[in-house]
Amino acid sequence: MILGFVEQESGLPEETSLEMLTLARDLAADDGAVEVAVFGEEGDAVADELGDHGVEAVHHVTDDRLARYAPEAWGESLAKLASELDPDAVVAPGSDRGHEVLSHAAAALDLPMAANCTDVETGDEYEVTRQRWGGSLVEHARLDADTKLLTAAAHEHPIEEAQAAVDPAVDVFSPSLDDSHFRVQVDRLEESDVEGVPLGEARVVVGGGRGVGGPEDYDKLEELADLLGGTVGASRAAVNEGWRPHDDQIGLTGAKISPDIYIACGISGAVQHMVGCKGADTILAINTDPEAAIMQKCEYGIVGDLHEVVPALNEEIREAQ
Repeated sequence: MILGFVEQESGLPEETSLEMLTLARDLAADDGAVEVAVFGEEGDAVADELGDHGVEAVHHVTDDRLARYAPEAWGESLAKLASELDPDAVVAPGSDRGHEVLSHAAAALDLPMAANCTDVETGDEYEVTRQRWGGSLVEHARLDADTKLLTAAAHEHPIEEAQAAVDPAVDVFSPSLDDSHFRVQVDRLEESDVEGVPLGEARVVVGGGRGVGGPEDYDKLEELADLLGGTVGASRAAVNEGWRPHDDQIGLTGAKISPDIYIACGISGAVQHMVGCKGADTILAINTDPEAAIMQKCEYGIVGDLHEVVPALNEEIREAQ
């Protein structure tokens, strides 16, 4: 049996958790089941959605103190559940929270953990392929433990429903936790003042780099994003110049995006930036330099001045609408 950790919001699983379930089903193969641990007040409400992804049992982890995110407490709870169920592996999504919770579980269980796995071959040992250094390095390793702990690299496992939906059993799991497990927890949530579609959720992203020229020159990129129902991002160079806020940064030290299309304007395509956008289905690059690194990595490239190309695109899109 494979045990997964599912993040949910208002009874809906996060995309990275659904990606994780694709990997979990592969690990379970034909003769194993997939069960999940879910935290939060509406954890049981997520069961119907998870049944479409082959989950046979949902363990709703409950404790009044667990309503707010507490990484050590959540990790300890997941470790106790794993000890009770004795799964072959525990898999978490490759999100910040997934990494953190599984790290605490690994410490509690005194077991090794492999993060950001893109491919796994099962056996007495797991042969794992995983991303290191933000995806700029690929590592092949063996994971040897009675219970294997791993996270599924974000945007590397396509979301796919199971061949046959199931009706998951739902049970309540109430772990015994000490106050010491709650030394760190979320105190409050503050609404972001960022308008529009968040970068991580946008199906269309228009990115601007140093080639844009200045903060005032993002107007045409914002217009293009609005016409396509998307949002604007930026390279680290543009953020360092103060042209865009850090929330707009795409890359190793910024947001990881997975849109249907990423339109990169005036961006050279440094490794650190490509780490952030490699989840895009299609990359369209606009650059005056045909030898720019991004022109070698995109599906479509336009060699030209973005200040001429982008307005022309905007006009064509407006006429077609």
